[in-house]
Amino acid sequence: MTHLICITCPKGCRLSVDEENGYKVTGNSCPRGEEYGRNEVQNPVRVVTSTVRTASDEYPRCPVKTNGAIPKGRMFEAMRLLDGVTLKPPIKVGDTVIKDLFGTGIDFVAAKSIKK
Repeated sequence: MTHLICITCPKGCRLSVDEENGYKVTGNSCPRGEEYGRNEVQNPVRVVTSTVRTASDEYPRCPVKTNGAIPKGRMFEAMRLLDGVTLKPPIKVGDTVIKDLFGTGIDFVAAKSIKK
């Protein structure tokens, strides 16, 4: 039995996931909690946020994030990929920074527009 706190809404339900009983989830107050509990035990994923260097004097760093969730076990590997990135303005929100992380179809994208 695995015990979790659900993070899909502000309620923070205390979930129990019974791996020996078909990943049955209890303690959730909505269907999203059941889905979260099952996924968190079987295949945890996260959206990753960070920053990268820019060639801008005004904004030396640009926030970036994944445009979807990637496997939790590959988060630090994904962060290391950002170490070698320097963006050159103009940068627009949503511009692809790194495409198709680990063959997942998920990209790192810019989360801020920088004109110069």
